[in-house]
Amino acid sequence: MHWFLWILTPIEALSLRLGARPDAFNFAGLGFGLLSGILIGTGRLELGGGAIALGGVCDILDGRLARAHKIESDYGKFIDSTLDRFVEVFAFLGLVFYLRPHTWGPLVAAGAITGSLLVSYARARGESVGVLCKEGLMQRAERLTLSCLACLFDPALTAHFQWVPGSVLLWVLLLIAVGTFLTAAQRTVWIALRLRRQG
Repeated sequence: MHWFLWILTPIEALSLRLGARPDAFNFAGLGFGLLSGILIGTGRLELGGGAIALGGVCDILDGRLARAHKIESDYGKFIDSTLDRFVEVFAFLGLVFYLRPHTWGPLVAAGAITGSLLVSYARARGESVGVLCKEGLMQRAERLTLSCLACLFDPALTAHFQWVPGSVLLWVLLLIAVGTFLTAAQRTVWIALRLRRQG
């Protein structure tokens, strides 16, 4: 991870010199999220995976710029977290549409969307009652990384093994769906136990 942050350092430095604010990257990330959904839904998986990756880069940079400018605020936390959900949903909706030819494709992709939102919701509700919970295996970074890699490699792998296009994506989304539901359940129990001890 350190090598990746090292690569981003020149971009961060240039952004600071140009006076860019965190919101610029927040909304750029939103744009890349929407683009990823469109590209994936129309079958351009490699480009869609690239858009997911660029959205992730924007998400990292907006936080780094906020810290550099010393402007971390409730507004920033809210807009960053909320737009992240939009970005993720856009990408998954593209996957729902792309996987229509697979019998279980849309259902699995919908499960991945639902589980992802439940993970985020459990954390948000925990924070609203004073319990911070970042526990769990299938967090946002893992979900985006798996989705990105699946989009990038599905065309080559399915062609090489003569599988139906989207097969790799389908199994990766099944992993995300199962992992997110387990993570959401883990967070729910973790937060509930701490609240019970407090009350």
